[in-house]
Amino acid sequence: MDKNVLFLCFLMLLFQACGQNRPAEKQIDTKEGKVLAASSVELIDPVGNTVETRFSPPLGYQRVDVNSSSFANYLRNLPLKKAGSSVKYFNGATKPNRNVYDAVIDLPIGKRDLHQCADAVMRLRAEYLYAEEKYDSIHFNFTNGFQADYTNWKNGKRISVSGNTVRWKSNATPSTSYKDFWNYLEMVFSYAGTASLEKEMEPIILEEMQIGDVFIKGGFPGHAVIVIDMAEHKTSKEKIFLLAQSYMPAQDIQLLKNPNDAELSPWYSTNITSELKTPEWTFKKSDLKRFSN
Repeated sequence: MDKNVLFLCFLMLLFQACGQNRPAEKQIDTKEGKVLAASSVELIDPVGNTVETRFSPPLGYQRVDVNSSSFANYLRNLPLKKAGSSVKYFNGATKPNRNVYDAVIDLPIGKRDLHQCADAVMRLRAEYLYAEEKYDSIHFNFTNGFQADYTNWKNGKRISVSGNTVRWKSNATPSTSYKDFWNYLEMVFSYAGTASLEKEMEPIILEEMQIGDVFIKGGFPGHAVIVIDMAEHKTSKEKIFLLAQSYMPAQDIQLLKNPNDAELSPWYSTNITSELKTPEWTFKKSDLKRFSN
């Protein structure tokens, strides 16, 4: 047999063998719009340095459209630490990753035990509004009902707390510096939490979920996780979403795994019957809330 023919046969066999070793592609039941087989590795690009560039929707899904200046776009483009990074506590210790998270948000959290679950949610909302210079929209209630608004703070007022009595005092220089803004946030973290934040937010049904909505259970302790991205199936219109949280003690914000569906993880489906199970808390579907402003 001609040597060239033998060489071509060899190449064909080689390509076939390589093809057999490729991971199976994700299969979509187009009638139901559900992922039948998907490797979580295929949904994650370790080179990506934002939520959007690291986490791809499964085949058949596309990210929902958002306005470029929206809170949704801000969350979708949160910066991520290098793939494989560990969550750090406020004191520098490492949080063991017991199938809890797939990525770590690259934002500083301060050096006090304050940046916990509800605090991270409030922080993300406030950071977005601060960046947009929508200062009048930055306000949160303390557990006792006192409204701590950033407008007073930036104008030089500070909050005085004595027992259950809270009042404003004018004793600082007006400033919108990030350092003073962070001091404001740490004051909010100290006296607000899931119990107060839950009361500030509006209930939302799952069918109307948007990026920026929050699953929250108020209490002592309670917990809160925030929707930081969403995608929709092109034909069935089923929606899926990504969640992020902080926790106790104060720690980096982390993008959560989905403990209910390893093939879809880290995406979650909105097809929730009664409860949403996350790695460290289980919510009722009625726990979905939205910021009112």
